[in-house]
Amino acid sequence: MGAEQRPASLARAVFTTTITVVAVVIGLYLVYLLRKPIGWLLIATFVAVALSGPVALLQKRMKRGFAITLTLIGVLLVPVGVLAIIVPPLVKEGSKLVESVPDYAREFTQYVNDNEKLQRINEEYDVTRKVQDWANDLPSRIGDAAQLLGDLGVGIVNSVFAAVTIFIMVAFILGSGPRWIRALLALQPPDRARRIGRTLEQMGQAVGAYVAGALFQALIAGITTFIVLTILGIPFAAPLAVLTALFDLIPMVGATLGAIVVGIVTVFSDFPVDTIIWVVWAIVYQQVENNLVQPRIQNRAVGIHPFGVIFAVLCGGTLLGIPGALLAVPVAASLQIAAKDWWDWRMERKSGLALPPGVAAAGPESPPPAAT
Repeated sequence: MGAEQRPASLARAVFTTTITVVAVVIGLYLVYLLRKPIGWLLIATFVAVALSGPVALLQKRMKRGFAITLTLIGVLLVPVGVLAIIVPPLVKEGSKLVESVPDYAREFTQYVNDNEKLQRINEEYDVTRKVQDWANDLPSRIGDAAQLLGDLGVGIVNSVFAAVTIFIMVAFILGSGPRWIRALLALQPPDRARRIGRTLEQMGQAVGAYVAGALFQALIAGITTFIVLTILGIPFAAPLAVLTALFDLIPMVGATLGAIVVGIVTVFSDFPVDTIIWVVWAIVYQQVENNLVQPRIQNRAVGIHPFGVIFAVLCGGTLLGIPGALLAVPVAASLQIAAKDWWDWRMERKSGLALPPGVAAAGPESPPPAAT
């Protein structure tokens, strides 16, 4: 009898294992197929959590619907203001640059002719003639950029569609998120509901603190960049300051990328004086930011080790590009909070301190905190 049961139990185990493996593979494949909407959902959730602080502040003086509307309008005005600062100067100065390229080419040719070493190189490779021909043909090649602009337009349309979709999802999460969380927590035993609610509240506080700190850090970088560039007389001071602030939002490497972009512009302004001054300033400022400003934001807001920050940024950038790099640190902080809470619960359960499921804690009941 026992010999007959063993093959049957083995067959059931093999069947169960096979079904489990197949289900996991299918689930992972579905996640891969739906990676774009899942990524949008993660971004929308993060933005909603980050905006929950301003919404809660406005909600003290008005209804929640009006508070959400005003907050979302403020969010919409940010990219509009950024584009208004960046696009017009770039279009105007870009046109001037294209018109001035032949003059730059003639100046380059004259500089080469005045230098004996460069003359020998030019006689061997005919560099100046090639540069002159390219500069003379550049204005006529502007029309050939139609295909490139068309492809760029398609990308912009797709980005706008994604942004609108995410924006709508943010509105729904802000409006209905607390009710959804309360409904889910109501399905749990009271003690577990309080613990989960407390964990969600800590996640929301960490994300809000990180976003506020990162925006403040980017604001400082933008203002100081604008002041330095204005003193040096560098063109595009306001657009470059905005770009520096946007780059500064990217953890670890953003400030360096912004400094490189500005450094390239200084080369065309008053080389090498402006470039040297800017490089010295950028190095000093990044040291102050990396050693004073950024550690306080990361340690107080998220408490993640710098190595964890780098690894999280690499993973986020690989999965979702620049948005993933921006979301990596707060997402890692939320996972760290959830893991720590789970580990504490497990240790309490092992030591006998945790209450069994379904048993309420002694003392007055306190409703679980509302997240988002």
